[in-house]
Amino acid sequence: MNPRSTLSKAHLSRSVLGAAAPTTTPRSTPSRAKKAAGLSTAAVMACALVACADAEEDSSPLSSAHEQDVAGDGTGGDKGSGPPVATALSDGNRTGDVTIDDFYDDFSTIVVAAEEEGAQRTAATVAVEESAPMIATIAEFEMDVVEFFESHDIDNIITVGNPVAPTGHEWSEWSDSVEAHAPAQPGEHTAPMPWAYDGPKIAGLLEHLESNGKLPKNSAKEATPIYVSEQTALASVASVVAAGNEVTVLDVPDIRATPESMEAALNGDIITLGAAFGDQDYVDRTVDLAENGELPGGGGLVFPGRRMIALYGHPAGPALGVMGEMPPEEAIRHAHDLADQYQHLDDQPVIPAFEIIATIAAAQPGPHGLYTNYTDEAELQPYIDAAVADGGYAFLDLQPGRESLLEQAKHYEELLKQPYVGLALDPEWKLGPNEEPLQQVGHVDAAEINEVADWLAELVRENNLPQKGLMVHQFQHQMIRNREAVNTNHPELGFVLHADGHGPPEEKFATWDMVRNDLSDGWYMAWKNFIDEDTPTFTPEQTYEINPRPWFVSYQ
Repeated sequence: MNPRSTLSKAHLSRSVLGAAAPTTTPRSTPSRAKKAAGLSTAAVMACALVACADAEEDSSPLSSAHEQDVAGDGTGGDKGSGPPVATALSDGNRTGDVTIDDFYDDFSTIVVAAEEEGAQRTAATVAVEESAPMIATIAEFEMDVVEFFESHDIDNIITVGNPVAPTGHEWSEWSDSVEAHAPAQPGEHTAPMPWAYDGPKIAGLLEHLESNGKLPKNSAKEATPIYVSEQTALASVASVVAAGNEVTVLDVPDIRATPESMEAALNGDIITLGAAFGDQDYVDRTVDLAENGELPGGGGLVFPGRRMIALYGHPAGPALGVMGEMPPEEAIRHAHDLADQYQHLDDQPVIPAFEIIATIAAAQPGPHGLYTNYTDEAELQPYIDAAVADGGYAFLDLQPGRESLLEQAKHYEELLKQPYVGLALDPEWKLGPNEEPLQQVGHVDAAEINEVADWLAELVRENNLPQKGLMVHQFQHQMIRNREAVNTNHPELGFVLHADGHGPPEEKFATWDMVRNDLSDGWYMAWKNFIDEDTPTFTPEQTYEINPRPWFVSYQ
């Protein structure tokens, strides 16, 4: 077996040095050093557990490749003379097969796990103990397993959990030595294996190895950081650690999850492992966005990384919400005090925020028959300034009447170019061509939300902004038509679904559950505490007992 620190030569030949089907793309980074210098290191980190192992060589193949040919054009060059490179690696349909070729030049032993989780957890520990790669037998992808074994010469197969060989095959076809780890007694093969360790499958593995003194130590001085998440295939992580590599677990599969991962991406090569991080183009986009600086509280994602406690309202006064009861500086102090009441309940920053009504639903049609009134930007700016000065965030809320949400959003383009200003869409106040206010609860179609999202994402890209929050309110199923068609695949945006039902707790929870039903990935949940309409208003402790815990809590 010849495990490699970082990437195998086989992978390098097709990604760093080769022109065919490259999976690494150098980025143009003229301002990277300047932007990286502004990264905060005081923010709370996501879970970052590392596992290191002895490598056979002090320098990784990736480092060697840069020393040989930094630009990939045959001109050569010294290590570090080119821009940092982000490499997006797949984890192979949960089997982990492709990871083995990425990190091993050759090997003689492989650990094969049954599909069920107990077997995979045990197999992961065995793989690290044996310094051997691991593959999982996933029935849905058994042909991937067949192709892998038919393309490799293997001396020894260690099975864990009695994995069933792919249809029409036996493990003995691919190795003269097939041994079972802790072989089961007759009939026991149908019983799930007990978990080898508790907790999250990836972070738990590293904790287990470390606590048992089985986490290898790496002698390489400059290893390329490898980032994984709990969505990365366990087999892939086990193979990488067994090969002697350090891995860092991020709470979410995005390089902007922590200040530390952002800084690493801006100042050197990195590897992301797992399809959840996105393909090469998507990962490059997230690293480019990391250049644009952090958000209040640290890191480059709206959520996770912080929670927000917000006041809702309009600068004109108290009639439209609690924020307007106070001038900007007093209002943000109140929001800050509320955030402090939540902070001791949380292990990540809790920051103050405003949700500022920018366009107001109107009872009269107005000169253009739109039933909506615009607030002058000069009225909104002081509240934005107060929030930002206090380390907070601001959302601009749109109540569109008969006008399109996109047209209203464009009206506030200059405010939205500010880095800590997000956008909130309120379908409740959307009117059809023949509808009038207060006769129905409004709705929008996913297509209209997508129009706004596309425009807002482009605004972020063109103006070098950090990720921007895009919030949508919903308290009835019909308020967002075809919600499953909303495209949340914009790394420039953090999508927030605000379940703002009111009343007694049972009604609020019914709204919460209804809104969350069949909710696609990519949304972060928000909750509203009504000061007068709720009976009673939830305390911070009660609010944090909501499952899942909301990322954004507003007061109205």
